[in-house]
Amino acid sequence: MSVSGCVCMCVSVCVCVRAPPTFAALRGNRRLLFRVAALTIRCPPGRETQTPKMTVEALFDQLGHFKRFQACLYFAAVFQSVACGIHYLASVFLVETPNFVCSVPGNITDVLYGNLTRSSLDDILPIFKAGTGPLVVRTADGQQWELSRCQCALRTNPKDFTYNFDGNKTVTACNGNFVYDHTEVYQSIVTDWDLVCEREWLAKLCQPTFMLGVLIGALVFGDIADRVGRVRILMLTSLCQFGLGVCVAFSGNYYLFVVLRFLLAMVSSGYLVVVFVYVTEFTGLKVRTWTSMHVHAAFAVGIMVVALTGYLVRVWWIYQIILSICTSPFLLFCWKFPETPFYLMAKGRYKETQTLLDTIARFNGLECRMRAEDLLEPEDKNSRALLEKESEERPLQSEKKLSILDLFGSWRMAGRTCTVWAIWFIGSLGYYVFSLGSVNLGGNQYINLFLAGAVELPSYLVGCFAMDRIGRKRTCAPALLLAGIACMLIIVVPSDIKVLAIALSMTGKFAIAIAFGLIYLYTCELYPTIIRSLAVGSGSMMCRVGSVVAPFCVYLADVWVYLPQLIVGILAFIIGVLTLLLPETLGKPLTTTLEEAEALGREPSKRNSALGNKDAEDGLEMNQHVDSA
Repeated sequence: MSVSGCVCMCVSVCVCVRAPPTFAALRGNRRLLFRVAALTIRCPPGRETQTPKMTVEALFDQLGHFKRFQACLYFAAVFQSVACGIHYLASVFLVETPNFVCSVPGNITDVLYGNLTRSSLDDILPIFKAGTGPLVVRTADGQQWELSRCQCALRTNPKDFTYNFDGNKTVTACNGNFVYDHTEVYQSIVTDWDLVCEREWLAKLCQPTFMLGVLIGALVFGDIADRVGRVRILMLTSLCQFGLGVCVAFSGNYYLFVVLRFLLAMVSSGYLVVVFVYVTEFTGLKVRTWTSMHVHAAFAVGIMVVALTGYLVRVWWIYQIILSICTSPFLLFCWKFPETPFYLMAKGRYKETQTLLDTIARFNGLECRMRAEDLLEPEDKNSRALLEKESEERPLQSEKKLSILDLFGSWRMAGRTCTVWAIWFIGSLGYYVFSLGSVNLGGNQYINLFLAGAVELPSYLVGCFAMDRIGRKRTCAPALLLAGIACMLIIVVPSDIKVLAIALSMTGKFAIAIAFGLIYLYTCELYPTIIRSLAVGSGSMMCRVGSVVAPFCVYLADVWVYLPQLIVGILAFIIGVLTLLLPETLGKPLTTTLEEAEALGREPSKRNSALGNKDAEDGLEMNQHVDSA
């Protein structure tokens, strides 16, 4: 494996998650990345005396790439990832706004709505539609009121109780007195704290503030995990997910609710960052593509759990408690998780590494014949000096070149960077618009959200097969174009055929999930070693921008129910066309200089193709995906 392949492999471990660490976090981890890279260098033929006896990666060849020990750790760690999907989408029903009108003093005896007559508001609210006219009510003392959502009007000296009235009216504000329809939503934070009318913006601020917490959490915990270890962060974030999730249910007011949800977002994002690194460092190259993909599949399962729980439980605080304890069994055994061999070796903790190797061998039914020191000890002193010199000098060389301006060093690289950033942005924007907006498509909102999670599972399988067979560009571009076409076709769907609109929206979610997952790997391959972490880190920042913007885009459904999908569709189509201009990287050697990266797609690589294919397989299989966020 070349140095560039090793570095890309290590960098990709830190960034290939739904909420990847930002550029600042990656810069802080650079020394550790190059330490690990130095342990896995393979020298060219003729210098065999300078190669290490064994690399850290070689332990999987002897102890198994995905045997009993790794499988148990993997499924346990991924199980908790379901909680991340749960908390990311829980607000769909936490802040759901049911039908409502102003409340009036006195007991209501009669209600008119067009040609309909009822005896109570509870009977008429399920069919009341805002903007189609007021509800006319008569109280026990003879007063007649016209009720709308944010105001009410008292009729002056009415003669008859009719729907239409041409006399004088006294219009007043609701003053915090509302009557809600409890048919679908018995109790949400909107009904508890009256987050409607002039306070509606408070309800709409919940999800954007959560996504801001996701951004900060990815930055903070991604960096801390490389300092104190993966297991400690896994335990901390898991415990906090449970504790903060339950505390949210007992928040006494809106502002405490938002603060607790913000902290919950930080630890949920932190867990996703670290768990991806953790499972990747415990599985061999042969299975890393698939195991990393299924971490994100667990996130999709969390979305389906939200839909099911929301259907069964209509009281928001009970709903929140149930969602928070879904993965609580993880807390019973997460404290038994071992630290990863990569981290232990990078920190020089060889005794603990040896104990771990013996444990893995025993669980897998194998005999451990390797020593921890063999994983990094060179054949002779000259080789050790060479490796140490490279690991010390190379970070210094990279430090001089790590500038965001290098992503725009030429017109060709500038165009490539803008396109890649656009894919990151539309991937995240589309993912959350399709997920959060699925409840506004009509029909059964619970089924819609469930489908929005379920459709992700096959998309990861299709994406994995396609990108390794037809190429990265030829998978990403058609996926974006398909998402764009599917969303724009919603315009011509008749309003009474909701099933077709839902099917087109789910097709868009399926396609955007493919592109969203693929861009992690594609970005690593498009940029050289010296700015690869910067490219992925800056791309992840655009990803987070998309996730913060997504809730506001979903709110445009108040203007037109399919407007969010239309916006995503237009952007996805345009970006899909631009993606066709990017170079193909399948089977190409990893680039190490800006000149080599700029030459991608313009002229054949001068490197040996066999070496390039080997680098791509060994160095980049650690990248996921997919498939978060």
